[in-house]
Amino acid sequence: MNMNLILIAMIIALLIPMYEAWKDEDIWQTMLAFASIATKTAIMILTVSVLRDDWMIGVVAVIILSVGNAGLMLLAHIIKRMREV
Repeated sequence: MNMNLILIAMIIALLIPMYEAWKDEDIWQTMLAFASIATKTAIMILTVSVLRDDWMIGVVAVIILSVGNAGLMLLAHIIKRMREV
C-alpha cells in the first residue's frame, strides 16, 4: 500500500512539467520540461528497482539519469541555433 502511494505521488509530480511543456512556446522551457520528465521517470524506475530488489532495472535507470538529459540539452541547443540562422 505504501509503495502505491509513493508511485502515485511521483506520477502527479510528473504531470507538472508536462503542463509547462504544453503551455509554453519557448524551446528551452519545453526541453527543460522534457528533461525534468526524463529525470523524474528515471527516479521512479530507480525507486521501483530498489523496492523490488532488482538491480537490472536500476542499471537502466542510472543510464537514463546519466546520459538522457545531456542529449536533450544538446538537441535544444541545435534547434535554437537553427532558428537563429
